[in-house]
Amino acid sequence: MKILGLDSSGLVAGVALVEDDVLVAEYATNYKKTHSQTLLPMLDELRRMVELDLDSLDAIAVASGPGSFTGLRIGSATAKGLGMALGKPLVEVPTLEGLAWNLCLWEGAVCPLMDARRGQVYGAAYEFRPGEELLPRELIPQMPVEIGELLERVNDLGKSVVFLGDGAAVYRDVIREKCRVRHCFAPSGSSSQRAASVAGLGALYFAQGRTVSAASHRPEYLRKSQAEQQAQRAADCRGES
Repeated sequence: MKILGLDSSGLVAGVALVEDDVLVAEYATNYKKTHSQTLLPMLDELRRMVELDLDSLDAIAVASGPGSFTGLRIGSATAKGLGMALGKPLVEVPTLEGLAWNLCLWEGAVCPLMDARRGQVYGAAYEFRPGEELLPRELIPQMPVEIGELLERVNDLGKSVVFLGDGAAVYRDVIREKCRVRHCFAPSGSSSQRAASVAGLGALYFAQGRTVSAASHRPEYLRKSQAEQQAQRAADCRGES
């Protein structure tokens, strides 16, 4: 089974190929270039390096959101284009589930955080149970939320927790101050989105039949873009006047 993974939901863009539980290749960048400049060239380089016949893929796994609005659109458009051209299904991997899967052997709660700006994070919490194919069990659903509110929910879990993601770096001091359960932070190599995790978790979901057609795939933003929010506020003000 060959699963191609794509993730451009955050600061890191990456592509990866997993074949029968083996990570064959992964290419990731966290640099100043936009994902529209890097994602397809990385995919082409990976394809050439491992002599990948794209027709041999079983499915394309993509980080489906939440995340950067532009990044999600780029990843989704790339996955949809490949899926439609190749006639392959897509596997939608929720971004925070894919991020948490970096630490799927952690004994405790895994809390991925993405900086959503304006004092909010995209956050969630999961746990993994060995013997259950390392599928994430949802403790807190992914949501846009104030960091303080999320930490209250984490405290209520009563479990040791590891934080990861760019939101963990942004709010590290707040977490240290307000998190009352035993906690730590993932090392840099495990704290960012990885296409390898999207592909690996995507392979498990593919085996369960959790696929969609390329034509029907839509990213899950969880909240309106800043432009949409501004337009809504302007409409509300016009309605009040």
